[in-house]
Order: sequence, then structure tokens, then C-alpha cells
Amino acid sequence: MKAVFLDRQGGPEVLVYGDQPDPVPGPGMVCVDIHAASVNAADWKVRSGQYDGGTIDRFPYILGRDFSGVVSKAGADLSVGEEVFGVLAAGQEGTYAERVAVHGSIIARKPPELSHLQAAAIALTGLTAKIAIEDTLELQSGETILVQGGAGGVASMAIQIARHLGARVITTASPANHDYLETLGADEIIDYTSVDFTEVLSGVDAVLETVGDDVAMRSFDVVAPGGRAAFIASGPQAPASPRADVRSLRPAVGRDRPHLERVLELVACGAVRVPEITEYPLERARDAHRVSEARHLRGKLVFRVQ
Repeated sequence: MKAVFLDRQGGPEVLVYGDQPDPVPGPGMVCVDIHAASVNAADWKVRSGQYDGGTIDRFPYILGRDFSGVVSKAGADLSVGEEVFGVLAAGQEGTYAERVAVHGSIIARKPPELSHLQAAAIALTGLTAKIAIEDTLELQSGETILVQGGAGGVASMAIQIARHLGARVITTASPANHDYLETLGADEIIDYTSVDFTEVLSGVDAVLETVGDDVAMRSFDVVAPGGRAAFIASGPQAPASPRADVRSLRPAVGRDRPHLERVLELVACGAVRVPEITEYPLERARDAHRVSEARHLRGKLVFRVQ
């Protein structure tokens, strides 16, 4: 099969597009012909050695966590020809490829209303946003949340889920993305290129931080006493809270069929829509990583595999 893999860690130039052995499914697993796979920040962090501070211990190594495709070898309760999508766990990547072997329990059937590109775009972003907003922050109707970096894949899904729950949503974004975020339901948008959010905002009930760097620690400044902040871009652990009256949390993103089906329910009922998609062919993985790593992409970057 064709795949994008690493022979070593480093910059985008270490990504190789070439041939790799077809996967062999074990007990309880299925083989899926991948039609689309999305690009996540975790991918280039793994590639460069930044993810969790760890180093890949085996090469060649195929990147990629979420995908959509068609079952080619049956297993579990899935049949050949069924369209499915799902998310692989850290350390078990492999979706930058034409095929993947995966446990049937962690993938879900793709509804015909979604294309493979769309399903791949909502897999990890949808899971992360749902778990962060509903399970980790336990956001309630009437509360106010700040979503940092609103135009990104997870953040754009989180804005919509928060609005669906009845919360007031404030987000940060460059001016080019303000109209887009208004259509997603953001109540207030702060232009981070000209305004320091800590100078115009205070007393929010919750923060979802997706940017990292100094934005993470400054986010604590705007949370009301007794509030909470969740972090997905600040390493494997949530940063220590500098305030005793604000909880610092890290979402534990479960990869399983029930969670994926809950994301589908949110899409089906119109609560959320698929993020804006930028499409690349798999052989241009180096270019895709450069775009993703620049961290100015609106929505999701997705590979069309076949």
C-alpha cells in the first residue's frame, strides 16, 4: 500500500510517501480501505518529537489518527463494504495510508449523509470538543465560556456544542475569521491581533484553551472564582493552576464507538456542522504539515487518500 511514514523524526522534510506492507488485522480487528484522513497538531508534534516529550521507538512509522473508509476485511460486528470512521490512540497511529487494521469497537458506521472527507474531519475534533465541553468542563446552560483560537478544528466544534448547551460563547480569532465564527454561533469575538483578551474580559465560568504557549497561563486570569479551564494544547498534563480557586483540567479523550455516535447525533440534529475543510492529496503530506504547523488554518485539513 501507499503511505506517508517516518524513517526518523524531524521537520516536514522527513515525511516519506512510498510503499509499506499492508496491515494484518488481529483478533477483533477489521481492515479498512482509507478514503480520507485528517491532519491534527498531534501529527506534527509526533513527527518532530514534541508530543508528550517522547521518541518513536520503531521505524518506519506511519502517522495519522483519524480516518474514514470502507471495511475490506470483516471482523467484530462489521461487514465488508460498510463505510466507517474512527480515531486511533496515541502510539497506535497509522491512518496516513491506503489501509489500516483497527479494533472494531473503536470505530463507528459512517452515515451516508457525510462524505469520507467530512467524517474524517469530525472524528478527533468532534470527540475532543464533546468530551472537553460536556464531560471535562461540564458546561451548563447560562454559563459563559471563552474558547481560545476559535477558528481551529476542535475550537470551532466546541463553540457549536457550547451554544447547543445554552452557554454564552466568547472566542478569540483574527479578523479574517470573525464572519465564519459568527455563523458558528459565537456571541463575542476578540481580535487577538490587536486586543489583549485579559484586558477586556473577566469572570468567565470556563475556558477551553486550544492555542498553547503563553495564552495557556494567561487564560487563568479571566476565570471567575470557582471556575475551571481545560487545556488541549499544553502537553500531556494540564498546567498547574496559579489560582487555588480555579481548576485546571485536561480532557481524557476516549476512543470508542459510543462517543463517536454521540458526535454523529450532534451533527444529525443540526447542533454542529462539519468544520471548513482544506483538502490535500496524501502525497503532499509535507506541504500539509507546513500549513498545519503554522497554526493559522481555519477548520480542518484533510487528506484525500483514494
